[in-house]
Amino acid sequence: MGKPVCVVVGIGPGNGAAFARRFAKEGYAVALLSRTTDLSGEIASTLPGARAYACDASDPAAIEAAFDQVARELGEVSALVYNAGSGVWGTAEEISAKDFEASWRVNALGLFVASQKVIPAMKRAGRGNIVVIGATASRRGGARAAAFAPAKAAQKSLTESLARHLGPAGIHVSLVVVDGTIDTPRARTRMPEHPDDFFLRPDDIADAVYHLTAQPKSAWTFELEVRPFGEKW
Repeated sequence: MGKPVCVVVGIGPGNGAAFARRFAKEGYAVALLSRTTDLSGEIASTLPGARAYACDASDPAAIEAAFDQVARELGEVSALVYNAGSGVWGTAEEISAKDFEASWRVNALGLFVASQKVIPAMKRAGRGNIVVIGATASRRGGARAAAFAPAKAAQKSLTESLARHLGPAGIHVSLVVVDGTIDTPRARTRMPEHPDDFFLRPDDIADAVYHLTAQPKSAWTFELEVRPFGEKW
Protein backbone atom coordinates (compact mmCIF):
# COMPACT_ATOMS: atom_id res chain seq x y z
CA MET A 1 0.00 0.00 0.00
CA GLY A 2 1.39 3.42 -0.98
CA LYS A 3 1.65 6.52 1.12
CA PRO A 4 -1.43 8.64 1.78
CA VAL A 5 -1.41 11.75 -0.40
CA CYS A 6 -1.63 15.34 0.81
CA VAL A 7 -1.97 18.27 -1.58
CA VAL A 8 -0.91 21.71 -0.37
CA VAL A 9 -2.20 24.48 -2.63
CA GLY A 10 -0.22 27.70 -2.18
CA ILE A 11 3.47 27.29 -1.39
CA GLY A 12 5.60 30.04 0.06
CA PRO A 13 8.55 30.20 2.46
CA GLY A 14 6.20 30.44 5.46
CA ASN A 15 3.04 28.42 5.97
CA GLY A 16 3.02 26.52 2.69
CA ALA A 17 6.51 25.14 3.21
CA ALA A 18 5.70 24.28 6.83
CA PHE A 19 2.55 22.38 5.87
CA ALA A 20 4.48 20.35 3.31
CA ARG A 21 7.19 19.48 5.82
CA ARG A 22 4.70 18.53 8.55
CA PHE A 23 2.66 16.16 6.41
CA ALA A 24 5.78 14.61 4.90
CA LYS A 25 7.01 13.98 8.45
CA GLU A 26 3.79 12.05 9.11
CA GLY A 27 4.40 9.76 6.14
CA TYR A 28 2.39 11.52 3.44
CA ALA A 29 3.43 11.86 -0.17
CA VAL A 30 3.02 15.61 -0.56
CA ALA A 31 2.07 17.45 -3.75
CA LEU A 32 3.13 21.10 -3.63
CA LEU A 33 1.03 23.31 -5.92
CA SER A 34 2.02 26.89 -6.70
CA ARG A 35 2.17 29.25 -9.68
CA THR A 36 5.77 28.31 -10.38
CA THR A 37 7.95 25.49 -9.13
CA ASP A 38 11.00 27.63 -8.34
CA LEU A 39 10.53 27.47 -4.56
CA SER A 40 8.20 24.48 -4.34
CA GLY A 41 10.63 22.37 -6.36
CA GLU A 42 13.43 23.13 -3.90
CA ILE A 43 11.19 22.22 -0.96
CA ALA A 44 9.96 19.03 -2.61
CA SER A 45 13.51 17.89 -3.26
CA THR A 46 14.11 17.77 0.50
CA LEU A 47 11.00 15.70 1.30
CA PRO A 48 10.69 11.96 0.57
CA GLY A 49 8.04 11.22 -2.03
CA ALA A 50 7.12 14.88 -2.56
CA ARG A 51 6.58 16.52 -5.95
CA ALA A 52 6.05 20.09 -7.09
CA TYR A 53 3.41 21.06 -9.63
CA ALA A 54 2.84 24.39 -11.38
CA CYS A 55 -0.73 25.51 -10.79
CA ASP A 56 -2.45 28.91 -10.90
CA ALA A 57 -5.11 28.74 -8.17
CA SER A 58 -7.17 31.39 -9.95
CA ASP A 59 -7.54 29.23 -13.08
CA PRO A 60 -10.00 26.30 -12.86
CA ALA A 61 -8.46 24.54 -15.85
CA ALA A 62 -5.00 24.70 -14.28
CA ILE A 63 -6.32 23.31 -11.00
CA GLU A 64 -8.08 20.44 -12.73
CA ALA A 65 -4.98 19.57 -14.75
CA ALA A 66 -2.71 19.66 -11.70
CA PHE A 67 -4.98 17.45 -9.60
CA ASP A 68 -5.33 14.97 -12.45
CA GLN A 69 -1.55 14.78 -12.65
CA VAL A 70 -1.25 14.31 -8.90
CA ALA A 71 -3.73 11.43 -9.01
CA ARG A 72 -1.80 9.75 -11.82
CA GLU A 73 1.62 10.15 -10.23
CA LEU A 74 0.99 9.96 -6.48
CA GLY A 75 -2.48 8.47 -6.07
CA GLU A 76 -5.84 9.57 -4.74
CA VAL A 77 -5.79 12.53 -2.37
CA SER A 78 -6.67 11.93 1.27
CA ALA A 79 -5.81 15.40 2.61
CA LEU A 80 -6.14 18.81 0.98
CA VAL A 81 -4.67 21.91 2.60
CA TYR A 82 -5.91 24.96 0.72
CA ASN A 83 -3.43 27.71 1.55
CA ALA A 84 -3.83 29.91 -1.55
CA GLY A 85 -5.03 33.29 -0.36
CA SER A 86 -3.58 36.25 -2.18
CA GLY A 87 -5.45 39.52 -2.52
CA VAL A 88 -5.04 43.14 -3.54
CA TRP A 89 -5.16 45.69 -0.73
CA GLY A 90 -6.97 48.98 -1.14
CA THR A 91 -10.22 50.79 -0.53
CA ALA A 92 -13.24 50.48 -2.78
CA GLU A 93 -12.08 53.66 -4.53
CA GLU A 94 -8.55 52.39 -5.06
CA ILE A 95 -9.04 48.86 -6.37
CA SER A 96 -10.47 47.83 -9.72
CA ALA A 97 -13.18 45.34 -10.58
CA LYS A 98 -10.40 43.13 -11.93
CA ASP A 99 -8.64 43.26 -8.54
CA PHE A 100 -11.87 42.32 -6.79
CA GLU A 101 -12.48 39.37 -9.07
CA ALA A 102 -8.88 38.16 -8.89
CA SER A 103 -9.03 37.93 -5.10
CA TRP A 104 -12.31 36.00 -5.24
CA ARG A 105 -10.94 33.61 -7.85
CA VAL A 106 -7.93 32.63 -5.72
CA ASN A 107 -9.69 32.42 -2.37
CA ALA A 108 -13.15 31.09 -3.23
CA LEU A 109 -13.29 29.74 -6.79
CA GLY A 110 -9.96 27.94 -6.44
CA LEU A 111 -11.12 26.24 -3.25
CA PHE A 112 -14.37 25.22 -4.95
CA VAL A 113 -12.61 23.59 -7.91
CA ALA A 114 -9.90 21.93 -5.78
CA SER A 115 -12.57 20.48 -3.49
CA GLN A 116 -14.52 19.09 -6.42
CA LYS A 117 -11.38 17.28 -7.57
CA VAL A 118 -10.78 15.48 -4.25
CA ILE A 119 -14.32 14.79 -3.02
CA PRO A 120 -15.08 11.71 -5.19
CA ALA A 121 -12.02 9.75 -3.98
CA MET A 122 -12.61 10.77 -0.37
CA LYS A 123 -16.23 9.63 -0.60
CA ARG A 124 -15.14 6.29 -2.00
CA ALA A 125 -12.71 5.88 0.88
CA GLY A 126 -15.26 7.03 3.46
CA ARG A 127 -12.75 9.45 4.94
CA GLY A 128 -10.61 12.46 4.12
CA ASN A 129 -9.63 15.94 5.22
CA ILE A 130 -9.98 19.37 3.66
CA VAL A 131 -8.32 22.16 5.67
CA VAL A 132 -8.79 25.73 4.51
CA ILE A 133 -6.43 28.48 5.67
CA GLY A 134 -8.59 31.54 6.29
CA ALA A 135 -8.08 34.96 7.82
CA THR A 136 -9.64 37.33 10.30
CA ALA A 137 -10.61 39.47 7.31
CA SER A 138 -13.41 36.96 6.66
CA ARG A 139 -15.20 38.43 9.68
CA ARG A 140 -14.70 42.14 9.19
CA GLY A 141 -14.21 44.36 6.19
CA GLY A 142 -11.37 46.75 6.85
CA ALA A 143 -11.27 49.93 4.81
CA ARG A 144 -8.34 48.70 2.72
CA ALA A 145 -9.63 45.12 2.49
CA ALA A 146 -12.35 45.88 -0.08
CA ALA A 147 -11.19 42.96 -2.24
CA PHE A 148 -9.57 40.63 0.28
CA ALA A 149 -12.25 40.60 3.00
CA PRO A 150 -15.19 39.70 0.71
CA ALA A 151 -13.08 36.97 -0.90
CA LYS A 152 -12.17 35.49 2.48
CA ALA A 153 -15.78 35.75 3.64
CA ALA A 154 -16.88 33.81 0.55
CA GLN A 155 -14.17 31.25 1.25
CA LYS A 156 -15.37 30.84 4.84
CA SER A 157 -19.00 30.36 3.78
CA LEU A 158 -18.00 27.82 1.16
CA THR A 159 -15.91 25.94 3.74
CA GLU A 160 -18.86 25.77 6.12
CA SER A 161 -21.11 24.52 3.32
CA LEU A 162 -18.57 21.83 2.46
CA ALA A 163 -18.31 20.78 6.11
CA ARG A 164 -22.07 20.41 6.47
CA HIS A 165 -22.35 18.49 3.21
CA LEU A 166 -19.35 16.20 3.55
CA GLY A 167 -19.30 15.42 7.26
CA PRO A 168 -21.85 12.59 6.98
CA ALA A 169 -19.62 11.00 4.32
CA GLY A 170 -16.70 10.86 6.79
CA ILE A 171 -14.87 13.84 5.30
CA HIS A 172 -13.64 16.36 7.86
CA VAL A 173 -13.66 19.94 6.54
CA SER A 174 -12.14 22.60 8.76
CA LEU A 175 -11.19 26.27 8.67
CA VAL A 176 -8.10 27.75 10.30
CA VAL A 177 -8.43 31.48 10.92
CA VAL A 178 -4.95 32.96 11.02
CA ASP A 179 -4.70 36.19 13.00
CA GLY A 180 -1.28 37.76 13.13
CA THR A 181 1.94 38.28 11.22
CA ILE A 182 3.62 35.15 9.88
CA ASP A 183 7.27 34.73 10.80
CA THR A 184 9.06 34.90 7.45
CA PRO A 185 12.36 36.52 6.44
CA ARG A 186 10.40 39.22 4.60
CA ALA A 187 8.30 40.02 7.68
CA ARG A 188 11.41 40.18 9.86
CA THR A 189 13.00 42.62 7.44
CA ARG A 190 9.89 44.84 7.41
CA MET A 191 9.42 44.71 11.19
CA PRO A 192 12.89 44.49 12.76
CA GLU A 193 11.69 46.20 15.94
CA HIS A 194 9.32 43.39 16.93
CA PRO A 195 10.34 40.58 19.32
CA ASP A 196 10.18 36.90 18.43
CA ASP A 197 6.90 36.32 20.23
CA PHE A 198 5.14 38.93 18.08
CA PHE A 199 5.15 36.55 15.12
CA LEU A 200 3.15 33.43 14.25
CA ARG A 201 5.59 30.60 13.62
CA PRO A 202 4.73 28.56 10.51
CA ASP A 203 5.82 25.26 12.06
CA ASP A 204 3.46 25.83 14.99
CA ILE A 205 0.58 26.60 12.62
CA ALA A 206 1.44 23.42 10.70
CA ASP A 207 1.25 21.40 13.92
CA ALA A 208 -2.26 22.78 14.53
CA VAL A 209 -3.31 21.98 10.96
CA TYR A 210 -2.03 18.42 11.12
CA HIS A 211 -3.80 17.91 14.46
CA LEU A 212 -7.11 18.75 12.77
CA THR A 213 -6.60 15.94 10.28
CA ALA A 214 -5.91 13.46 13.09
CA GLN A 215 -9.00 14.23 15.17
CA PRO A 216 -11.50 11.43 15.86
CA LYS A 217 -14.85 12.08 14.20
CA SER A 218 -16.65 12.19 17.55
CA ALA A 219 -14.92 15.50 18.30
CA TRP A 220 -14.17 17.23 15.02
CA THR A 221 -13.26 20.92 15.02
CA PHE A 222 -14.74 23.08 12.29
CA GLU A 223 -13.19 26.48 13.01
CA LEU A 224 -9.84 26.98 14.73
CA GLU A 225 -8.19 30.33 15.40
CA VAL A 226 -4.42 30.63 15.67
CA ARG A 227 -2.67 33.76 16.88
CA PRO A 228 0.40 34.64 18.97
CA PHE A 229 -0.49 35.20 22.61
CA GLY A 230 0.23 38.92 22.38
CA GLU A 231 -1.99 39.59 19.37
CA LYS A 232 -4.84 42.03 20.06
CA TRP A 233 -8.28 40.59 19.31
